[in-house]
Formats: sequence, C-alpha cells, structure tokens
Amino acid sequence: MLTAKDLMTSDVKSCTANSDLAMVAKIMWDCDCGTVPVVNEERKVIGMITDRDICIAAATRSTTPANIRVRDVMAGNIFTCSVEDDVRTVLKTMKERRVRRLPVVDKQHRLVGIISTNDLVARAECRPGADVPGEEFLATLKSICRHSSAAVAA
Repeated sequence: MLTAKDLMTSDVKSCTANSDLAMVAKIMWDCDCGTVPVVNEERKVIGMITDRDICIAAATRSTTPANIRVRDVMAGNIFTCSVEDDVRTVLKTMKERRVRRLPVVDKQHRLVGIISTNDLVARAECRPGADVPGEEFLATLKSICRHSSAAVAA
C-alpha cells in the first residue's frame, strides 16, 4: 500500500506568517500552485494560504498585496497527514475535512511535502488492488466539491 511519502510532492515551498501577499503570489506563480503552507521557525505548519485568500484580501483592502501580511488572511484551521499514513487515510482526511491539499509532516510535525488531488488523480484506477482506489478517490472529490448549504441558499 502506498504511503503519503510515496504520493507527496517533496519540493514544497512555504512562507511565514510575516511574509507579504505579493511574495506568496510570486511563489504560487513560479511553482504553478494555488496554496502555500505557512510555517513557523521550526517548519511546523501553522496555516495555509490560497490564491483565493490573496485575491479577496487584495480586492477588499485599501492597500497593495505587498503591504498585507499572511497572518492577517491565512487559514489557521489546518489539517495534515504523516509521511507514514497510507493512501486510504489520506483520502479519508481529505474527504472528511473537505480539503484539496494536505501538508505532509514528519514525526516532529515539520513540513516535508504536500499531497494534492492532482497527485492522487494521476494514480487513481478503478480496479482491485489499485494504488489509489478510484471509487474512494471519486467519493473524496464529491465530498470536497459538495456545495455547503449556505452557498446553495445564496
């Protein structure tokens, strides 16, 4: 069975809570990604920032992204997985927490990688014994993409 270590992107870029949004947007541009983990001095994940967070902050504040700090807009309620977690545990966490990306941490809870739905879809198959079980992957995507009742009512 595959583990998070087998699936993750290990060359993951991160930022700190004191980073500015312009710098984080450049990381996203250079690395072709939509999320950057926020880490502390020990590389422990303390939050996540998305391209959506940056866009909304830039559009709703009377200043430039270079003047807005990550700590003011990041999501602090984060979920991670361990390098030893198997693919089913990763899928379950993504499904239950409705997240498209999971930072991967080592035994000391330091950032060592990230797993996205893109990492999983490339290996998902609908056959017995598949590395990434297609049915479980599809159920995870359906859960992540499900509209919240507030969004549907609006």
